[in-house]
Amino acid sequence: MDQATKEPLPFTSIGLKDEQIGALSNEHGQFVVPAPTKNAQDTLLIMALGYVRKTVVVKRGAALDNLTIEVPKQAVALKEVTVKSGKVKNLGLGAKTNNPGDGMIQGQAGSQYAFFVKNDKNKRLGAVRTVSFYIGENGFPREPFRVRLYKADGNYNSPNTDLLTENVVVSAPQGGQWYTVDLTPYNVVAPDEGFFVAMEWVVSGDKFFTTNFMDDYTPYGQIMKPTFEFKESRTWTYSIGKGWNLMTLANGNGQRYNAMIKADVDMIK
Repeated sequence: MDQATKEPLPFTSIGLKDEQIGALSNEHGQFVVPAPTKNAQDTLLIMALGYVRKTVVVKRGAALDNLTIEVPKQAVALKEVTVKSGKVKNLGLGAKTNNPGDGMIQGQAGSQYAFFVKNDKNKRLGAVRTVSFYIGENGFPREPFRVRLYKADGNYNSPNTDLLTENVVVSAPQGGQWYTVDLTPYNVVAPDEGFFVAMEWVVSGDKFFTTNFMDDYTPYGQIMKPTFEFKESRTWTYSIGKGWNLMTLANGNGQRYNAMIKADVDMIK
């Protein structure tokens, strides 16, 4: 819960460091994580969007049925802003096609797929206007997901620092099409090199819906579609306890398998 307001923190990532397992809290801030088995004790790492990271030591064989964790809000230091005159136009970054590739991108609660919307033409960027995800028609298209924006300042230019520090949880009306999220109220300034746009799977109510529509495949919640427009891998996948990993799949023509995501950003002339 929030240390100051005592309000529950929904969709918080809770992971055991050594076990490399974890969970995502539900909309009421509740979670269940198995006790450590590898070592006598382990560190429970709590990561709530917009809050300071917190750790709690837990021991093997010692159940904590009523553990309450209070997390302090993270102070955000604003940079000095210089106002200059100039024209602002819209610049589209990321996927250009309206035809998704074969395949499906799925996740479980707390997992993410982040696509780097690269500023290929080295334009001067301003605020992020919208981000869009191509939602697949399979699975549960109307299940909610959380929008995440990151700087590419992690190891090997992976996603790391949150650009969007507010909880933006949305739901698409249907699948088989682009779904666009308006981010203008949040005044997120895009780094000039580009930034990561990510979908994070979250828990809806008390259940995380699954369905079997193929004999050997079970989708969880929301499903995204891939694109094969790019010759470079721009998509990273995240799982609780294991962190970020670069996707390197490619088709027969050498085009890389990437999440079908795009963004509209202010371009300053």
